[in-house]
Amino acid sequence: MIRQRRLNLSVERLREVISYDPTTGIFEWKGDNHGNRRHGDIAGHLDKRRGIRQIYIDGILYLAHRLAWLYFYGQWPEDQIDHINCNPSDNRICNLRESTQAENTRNTRIAKNNSSGYKGVSRHPNTTKWRARITYLRVEYHLGLFDTAEEAYAAYCAAAKRLHKEFARFK
Repeated sequence: MIRQRRLNLSVERLREVISYDPTTGIFEWKGDNHGNRRHGDIAGHLDKRRGIRQIYIDGILYLAHRLAWLYFYGQWPEDQIDHINCNPSDNRICNLRESTQAENTRNTRIAKNNSSGYKGVSRHPNTTKWRARITYLRVEYHLGLFDTAEEAYAAYCAAAKRLHKEFARFK
């Protein structure tokens, strides 16, 4: 994970070197004093592995979603920034919200190795039943065994709405 140096960049310096469009989430360079970058060029590069846009400013690497927060609100976020739609390259301000690590983790997509097709649902190893589980505050809760994956998923969704609130993600 890349460590962010929060205090090295002021909002004034950020606004001096790049512009940010909160409706598109795109950063563009200002002026022609950035090496091979020209005025109007899209700032930064996409980390292909994580899908996150990163921008070097004054020799320091910053994550674009954190810069968007600084640019728009004039201050660094207190903790993490969550992409509401789970698209880490979508830096529109309406898609960003402050979160804790736990809240950010709740808003994740279904795991790629999920065999049931439903978040929070798996086949119970000793029976023919489907089990529903959810994690909240580092504690895993067993929600029950069900005859169908759909019933188990309904139990997961009800628990996610209750426990994860606005950070609940169902797919």
